[in-house]
Amino acid sequence: MSESVNSTQPLPHGLIPVMLTPFTETGAVDYAGLHQLTDYYLKAGAAGLFANCLSSEMYELTDAERLATTRQVVRQTDGCIPVVATGTFGGSLDQQADFIKRIYDTGIQAVIVITSQLVSLHDSDQTFLDRMGRLLDLTPGIPLGLYECPAPYKRLITTDILAQLLPTGRLIYHKDTSLSEEEVKNRLAIARGYNFGLYDAYMVNAVSSLRAGAAGLSCIQGNIFPELLVWLCNHVNDSCLQAEVTEIQRFLVDCMDLVHTAYPTIAKYALQQQGLPISLYTRRQVEPLTDALRTGMDQLLAKAGRLTKAVYLNELKQRPLV
Repeated sequence: MSESVNSTQPLPHGLIPVMLTPFTETGAVDYAGLHQLTDYYLKAGAAGLFANCLSSEMYELTDAERLATTRQVVRQTDGCIPVVATGTFGGSLDQQADFIKRIYDTGIQAVIVITSQLVSLHDSDQTFLDRMGRLLDLTPGIPLGLYECPAPYKRLITTDILAQLLPTGRLIYHKDTSLSEEEVKNRLAIARGYNFGLYDAYMVNAVSSLRAGAAGLSCIQGNIFPELLVWLCNHVNDSCLQAEVTEIQRFLVDCMDLVHTAYPTIAKYALQQQGLPISLYTRRQVEPLTDALRTGMDQLLAKAGRLTKAVYLNELKQRPLV
């Protein structure tokens, strides 16, 4: 693969939430609800947004809906924060390249490639590299990112793959789902010196990844308590606030099972409880949102609210008087 002569702009440090798609009770995309949801992320301090992703129920959207929702988010953010969005949904490489171009034309900063959409489960890493190289050739000048999405199957990339792709200058985002502190450190070491950001999705390793040099977090929890994650990204290395950092990490570990159950319905319920006028409708078939899950989420939101208030208050106490 040849090296790029053009420089791509890096994405900012911080939280890049994986956006939900609100639907009406009849199953249509709720564009008014999407507007309010986007505003929710902005007010929380998100550094960027990942639209048209798995949390958006991207596989249950039509191409027209994928483009329309992404375009609306880009227009609403109006350049104040970058937006990335998925551009590969199977088919031939020519078809995937065509959609990459179409969604890039909505104004996003980078198009995300789903690693498992380029090759089949039993294909080799060399086949992946060959197809990725061809995709790069078919989409000249378009900044890309990688997402090791669990659907249609989870395909992790190796540090060797990353080492061969980074010199192209085209990769600026990676949503990491390796679930491994060591692998994250290896990937960050390989990526040193490039305009490339690793954003961890696995909140058990949130603090360790950020301390190792990850650009930020890109996780489903950003749909439930984004302010807490924004604070963590901003203060993970603040020596005066390490007790708060440790408490947040413990909280993230403790709530892992709950936030992943009946998702994304449970996240939409959490947003409802915070005042967003969106329905619980999901096109994806997930577990039912039981009364026990609702109660658990109510308790989690109360705890997250108390913790968020406490850490922001303690931060203010640490600031020097002027």
